Amino acid sequence: MSTAPKLTIKDLCVSIDGQEILKGVNLEVKGGEVHAIMGPNGTGKSTLASSLMGHPRYEVTKGEVTLDGQDVLEMGVDERARAGLFLAMQYPAEVSGVTNSDFLRSAINAKRGEGNEISLMKFIRELDKKMELLEMDEKFATRYLNEGFSGGEKKRNEILQMMMLQPRIAILDEIDSGLDIDALKVVAKGVNSMLSPDLGVLIITHYQRLLNYIKPDYVHVFMQGRIVKSGGPELAERLEAEGYDWVKEELGIEDETVGQRV
Repeated sequence: MSTAPKLTIKDLCVSIDGQEILKGVNLEVKGGEVHAIMGPNGTGKSTLASSLMGHPRYEVTKGEVTLDGQDVLEMGVDERARAGLFLAMQYPAEVSGVTNSDFLRSAINAKRGEGNEISLMKFIRELDKKMELLEMDEKFATRYLNEGFSGGEKKRNEILQMMMLQPRIAILDEIDSGLDIDALKVVAKGVNSMLSPDLGVLIITHYQRLLNYIKPDYVHVFMQGRIVKSGGPELAERLEAEGYDWVKEELGIEDETVGQRV
């Protein structure tokens, strides 16, 4: 039996082009937990997601990030993925010439390692089953990765990748943006099908509506490049009803942003 995953972030500070964006983020996400990060635009939420996955634009200037005790910051992007870290991107890239199925099988085999590749028949069975759950037409398997996909189709494709790769920690960066209610329910169904003690989930979102379908255990408010308040699901409900002004007033925050929209 594998040990439950644990992602630990301690005093993480990150800069972009010399400007500090993250200013001391502390968070722990364990297997079986769903954490939601909410906050206004420009407060650093997506910077956190990109930094955890190792985007080269973001410079970590201070702090620690560990996954199951391993130093994430010393890993390349591919090593982070193999260790079990996954990012569902807010704006997935289009890759011409590479089909969805080829991409997914290559990613799975890279994670499994040489000599332990998934068989073609098992891969096809798993892909068909998960595409059916996400209500994706079988033609998406042979289409080029995200090319010509609508925003909603790209988001479903990100969840398909998560379901096929079976990460230990999944970071979902605004997977609800641009989705109508039917697509939102399907995406949430895919995420919920994965929830178990073997997976920890960090959701970055602006809206309570996603959290109506994926129930968080913890909700964190992000302002000025760090977590300023944490609570349970009721915190997200209050933010939806009242906005963020009461948080700013309670904590004496005048400007919640970090100086640029990230």
